[in-house]
Amino acid sequence: MYVRSGTSLRRTALALACALGLPGLAAADEAREAALEARVSQLEQQLTEVLTELRSQRAAAAAAPAPAAAAVVPAGKQPIQVVSITPGSPAGTTFRYGGFIKADFMATKAHDGQLADGAVGRALYVPSQTPVGGSASDIDYDAHAKFSRFGLGVDTVSENGDKGGAFVEMDFFGNALGNQNATNTYGVTLRHAYAYWNKWLAGQTWSNFMDVGALPEAVDFIGPTDGVIFVRQAQVRYTTGGFSVALENPETLIIPNGGGATVASDRGAFPDLTLRYGWKGDWGTFGIGGLIRDLSVDRPAAGSVAAADDRSVGGAVTVGGKWNLGKNDDLRYQLTAGNGFSRYIGLGITGDTAIDTDGNLDSIGGLAGFVAWRHAFSPKTRFNLIYARSQYDNPVALTGGNATEMVQSIRANVFYSPLPKVDVGAELMVGERELENGTDGRLTRLQFTTKYSF
Repeated sequence: MYVRSGTSLRRTALALACALGLPGLAAADEAREAALEARVSQLEQQLTEVLTELRSQRAAAAAAPAPAAAAVVPAGKQPIQVVSITPGSPAGTTFRYGGFIKADFMATKAHDGQLADGAVGRALYVPSQTPVGGSASDIDYDAHAKFSRFGLGVDTVSENGDKGGAFVEMDFFGNALGNQNATNTYGVTLRHAYAYWNKWLAGQTWSNFMDVGALPEAVDFIGPTDGVIFVRQAQVRYTTGGFSVALENPETLIIPNGGGATVASDRGAFPDLTLRYGWKGDWGTFGIGGLIRDLSVDRPAAGSVAAADDRSVGGAVTVGGKWNLGKNDDLRYQLTAGNGFSRYIGLGITGDTAIDTDGNLDSIGGLAGFVAWRHAFSPKTRFNLIYARSQYDNPVALTGGNATEMVQSIRANVFYSPLPKVDVGAELMVGERELENGTDGRLTRLQFTTKYSF
């Protein structure tokens, strides 16, 4: 009984002690919870301040100009470019560089004569050089990379939206500086060199009379040469919307009295005036252009050749463009008619004017044009069929019967692009030339090309 009573007493004392200690324990727990809540509140406040600071720094970084990335240069070596490529240009200037490497391989047969060694017509189709009235030549093979080119451009947009810039482009179709025995070296030639500011342009580029957008794709350097306007020259041009007007460098091609090769006269007192207006839309493009010329000659007597001092007015109208026939087809065309405009067609097929025994000029009328159908078999393969022709009304009493009356050509080509910027093409062309006396000649050419654009 004693033991049992002692145990009971101990249990009673323990229960009493626990009951008396509960308020203290509860008070301690409440203190710890209050301290924990205060600490959590403090941490939340600190986190809010950090996030606010990060957002502020990011906003400031986005508003500031991006710093130039530091070049990673191996120890002991200097970076290739440490300053702007156009250090003399204002802010807002961009630089561009482009061009292509083009190699041509061609086999040519003249059916009524022979193209001379080194003739321009051996490198590209020149209608006025098609031999006539002779015996057929053997097949001549030529290969070159003369038409490779490169260009540099700088463009600037000011803070108030004004635009200005310049462009220069060159190829290698200059005179031979070596020979085909070893070096095949050719001179660099100037294609384009102009500056522009807003609506004004000054310098050398395509004539405003020419519709560059209507040119079809060809393996030959030009393509529809017989009937296309193709001139680059110095000019001052103003463009607003679809309208443009230019004053361009004058030059007069004259057929001597009685016939013979054309002679260039640079005696014009006034520039050639060209005007153009164009439209474009989902249906394609269309443009109309006008040309007014001062044809002039001023030369002293030389031997049996009498002095000549005369001028006349020449002019022409052209229409053309591109008509989209569907997703994979388009039709490109051009038609030009007038008097004294031959210099603008096909690399000068005949003279702008003839001259009589008194030194007076008689401008030559003509009609020129081309049509080209393009079909894309796939994004990588396309086909072009091109026909071009021009015909001239020579005053035979002044030019003789050996003046070119008509040239025409038809060509078919196919292009394949195995990779972006890489083109491989093949083209078959047949050209014909006829003189006023009825003598004619024909030229057949098979040409291949490879081109890498950059």
